[in-house]
Amino acid sequence: MIYIILLILFLGFELVYFKIADHFNIIDKPNSRSSHTSITLRGGGIIFPAAILAACLLGHVSWMVTFAVVLVAIVSFIDDIKPLSQLPRFISHTIAIILIFYDLGLFMQAIWILPVIYFLMIGWVNVFNFMDGINGITVLYSFTAILSFAFLDINKDSLPLLIIMALSCGVFGIFNVRKKAKTFAGDVGSISMAMFLGFFMVKTILATGQIGYLLFLSIYGIDAGITIFARIKKKENIFEPHRSHLYQYLANELGYSHIKVSVLYAGIQLLFNILILFLQKAGELSLPIILSFLAFQILTYLWIRIRVIQKINSAKIS
Repeated sequence: MIYIILLILFLGFELVYFKIADHFNIIDKPNSRSSHTSITLRGGGIIFPAAILAACLLGHVSWMVTFAVVLVAIVSFIDDIKPLSQLPRFISHTIAIILIFYDLGLFMQAIWILPVIYFLMIGWVNVFNFMDGINGITVLYSFTAILSFAFLDINKDSLPLLIIMALSCGVFGIFNVRKKAKTFAGDVGSISMAMFLGFFMVKTILATGQIGYLLFLSIYGIDAGITIFARIKKKENIFEPHRSHLYQYLANELGYSHIKVSVLYAGIQLLFNILILFLQKAGELSLPIILSFLAFQILTYLWIRIRVIQKINSAKIS
């Protein structure tokens, strides 16, 4: 019953936000780097930190994790309205990660672990934000990750939190998983969700000792990582907007619908995650298997990316 009430409340919250965003002109205007062509309400992803707050009030997540997610959401929301410099964003991310470290007891671990996880978390938050470029991709990918975490026995106690976050994804998806989206997540949505998923990933790995669960987020990591490398090689500013991710090539240059591309990304990740869960249950998710799996994903991605770029270049020549 509580989940039905939350679903209704989340829907009402989102609709009220749309009125506010429309009144204050919180919109996303298309430009040459955009994958959309019409003015759209920005910041609908505010539902994600709202869901974390609701979960905290119900006792399903600590105040430290809640504050971490809400903090980056507030700074990101300000950035959505009026662009900020890198410094306030960096400071908020750092404070949020420190709070998560405290919540997970990481300061009791070996000191060398802290900078490693810190840079992985910072990298992940930026990767997730970079990948938020077409209708549906952020919410469908987030739902896939949440669903995958929920299937692990170790996360049984966190199931209410995961269900609440899944409900927020469902509500946001109603307005975003469309041919013409009513709203975009904005940084407030993508960064707060990234911080939550990063927290849950570290939590799961610490509880299980299984680093292979990093593969739950491998599709995003590979696309963003290789794209960043390609841009650095071209001496481009990786912090400037661009359209050179594989999903952007598919949606923009090749003309595939946003929803098809988003479903493709989430669907492939879900299939990989099912395989990971099966291998772990069978006791076969060893380091050599993990590395082989990752190598297969990278090589497959590179092959597809090269073929897609060749097809785009051929079309331009003809």
